[in-house]
Amino acid sequence: MAEILDTAKIAKLKAKASYMGAAVNVLQTLIKIGFGILGQSAALIADGIHSLSDLLSDLLVIIAVRLGSREADYEHPYGHRRFETIATVILGGSLIIIGGTLAWAVMNRMANPEHLPVPNQLSLAIAAVSILINEWLYQYTKRIALKTRSKLLMANAWHQRSDAITSVVVLFGIGAVMLGYPLADAIAAIVVALMVAKIGLNLVLDSIKELVDTSLPPRLVAEIRKTIMAIDGVEGIHLLRTRHMGEDALIDAHIVVDPRITVSEGHSIGDTVRDELINRFDDVMDVLVHIDPEDDEGLFEHNKPLTRRDVGLVLDKYMASVRASIEDFRIHYLNGQIEVEVIFPYHLSTQPQVLAILKKQCQVICVKVKKINHVTLFFKHEE
Repeated sequence: MAEILDTAKIAKLKAKASYMGAAVNVLQTLIKIGFGILGQSAALIADGIHSLSDLLSDLLVIIAVRLGSREADYEHPYGHRRFETIATVILGGSLIIIGGTLAWAVMNRMANPEHLPVPNQLSLAIAAVSILINEWLYQYTKRIALKTRSKLLMANAWHQRSDAITSVVVLFGIGAVMLGYPLADAIAAIVVALMVAKIGLNLVLDSIKELVDTSLPPRLVAEIRKTIMAIDGVEGIHLLRTRHMGEDALIDAHIVVDPRITVSEGHSIGDTVRDELINRFDDVMDVLVHIDPEDDEGLFEHNKPLTRRDVGLVLDKYMASVRASIEDFRIHYLNGQIEVEVIFPYHLSTQPQVLAILKKQCQVICVKVKKINHVTLFFKHEE
């Protein structure tokens, strides 16, 4: 299990990673675009624009982290984590636009190859340094993303690694031009642009899945199901729903327990399920557990069950002569039918005449009231 950090420390680490990324990308943007112009490299200029998009993403992360780290309130009872998800969608969309626009511009320039600039050795050196800087930044951001379990930071880390990868493409493109392949730099610029757009598309698609409450991965869901079934008192699961909320996961579980146990024991089993899932799975923030005495899905769909008030009226009618002696009654909703347990004081069990009346009336209830299939009598002995 990963180290558990408090909300304030997580927000501080996320902000630290974002500010570091922003500072590095400001420097890279200025250097790449500036030396790309001086060194006449379209690919290096494209890489500089990619670094600019990294800078914009860092600023977006800073804003999203500030909004997403706020505590839950009345209007947002689940917290504000999806501000980060929305920010990821915006980031992905911007990358698609930037990549597409850049690729289109370079292809138009390739229509007149004689006007394509020829990069020099300076551009080659800048591309090489950029690879090292971006790989370091990727490793740094990834480490904090894993520590804070932040999908947005992890997306930003891969965005930074994509900058390192594109710099490799730029390096080969510039080198190829210097070896006598004039179109190589422009082709490298197009490859860079398409890579940027592809990364943006992946970010958008993954974030949309979260926004529409897509389930957790099947393997993780299977592990969650196995964990629940291993808990003492759980006899089955007839509904298990999962979804993401930012970097956290939420679970709704309908578990089946012994129908004869008390409400408090069922509640205790539910608490055990909740605590076990939260402690075992780092991503799980909250678990809602519903306790069922059986897999009751659809049992009462077309046949509304009797309420406690309804059963009380039945007893008033068919056990009128002893109604005042009834101390309590319990209802079990099982197999689409109702079982009723009626509790009397112990002294009535010593009166054969009363017992005969009670037995007869129990049979009458089961015949007359179609939804009740069994009535059991209990006699409570006070010591």
